[in-house]
Formats: sequence, structure tokens, C-alpha cells
Amino acid sequence: MTRHTISVLVENKFGVLARIAGMFSGRGYNIHTLNVGPSHDPTISRMTIVVREKENVLNQIIKQLDKLVDVIQVVDFREGESVNRELVLVQVGVTPDLRAEVITLCDIFRARIIDVSPERLTIEVTGDEGKIDKFLKLMEGFNILDLTRTGKIALPVQPADSESD
Repeated sequence: MTRHTISVLVENKFGVLARIAGMFSGRGYNIHTLNVGPSHDPTISRMTIVVREKENVLNQIIKQLDKLVDVIQVVDFREGESVNRELVLVQVGVTPDLRAEVITLCDIFRARIIDVSPERLTIEVTGDEGKIDKFLKLMEGFNILDLTRTGKIALPVQPADSESD
């Protein structure tokens, strides 16, 4: 099974998220990550759904999403067709002798320390999944107290050979 990123534009209405989640659960599809937020148009929201499925199952998911009433557009972002990012907030317990090492790792990964206390640092890091995974792997050597990930968000890239109007 491979990982697929699906972008779904939906009408910004009550119950749309529940209907889409219900479609997934009713057909036995698993959502790896789900991120929903407003788009540039207040009447439209963008859902970024990551699934780990075989190609034939992915095609079924896309067809089922397209049939839902409040769905405007469904796009399967193939490799290189989108820019994507993820946000992670992680709280790390630190002792005075380890604080400088954690700060150095944050500098290397362009992470921001957004809260400081004598015993912990709260760190914000954004990037693609590979960068996030590497950063968190290094943080495992410290005392991770809490962590949350947004899941992937993505937008299509403009092909290099297309012209703007």
C-alpha cells in the first residue's frame, strides 16, 4: 500500500465533515491524516486527506467522494504535483545541561521555541514529512512530554511550462 494525498474542496456547511468521514468508515477505508480548514473563499473549505491504500482502492475513494453532494472538487496529488507541509508542536523536558543541545537541534531544523520554562521547552517545527520525522527521531533522545501533529496540508504546484494570465 502506498500513501496518497487527496485534496477535496467542499462547501463550507454543517455536517460535510461528518458525511465524508462516514463515507470512509462505512466502506472500511482508513484515514491516515485529515486536515480541514477554510480556503480563500469563505463558502469553501479544503480537506487534505492522506490514505494508505492500493491504487484500485484509491480510485474507489475518489469516485465515492465525487458522488457526495457538498463536494466541489477531488484531486489526487501525485508525487511532485503539490507542495505540502505539516506542523508539529512538541514539549520536551530539559535539564540545564541538555537545554543547549536541544536549542542547537532546533536551530539546525529551523524549529522555533515558542514557550520556555525551567523544566521544558515547547517547540514548533514545520516542513515536509521527512523533515518532521527526522526532527522527532532526534527528539526521542530527550524527554518528550507531549506532542501533536497537524497532518499534511497541500496545494497544487504550478507547472513550470504553463503561463500565467
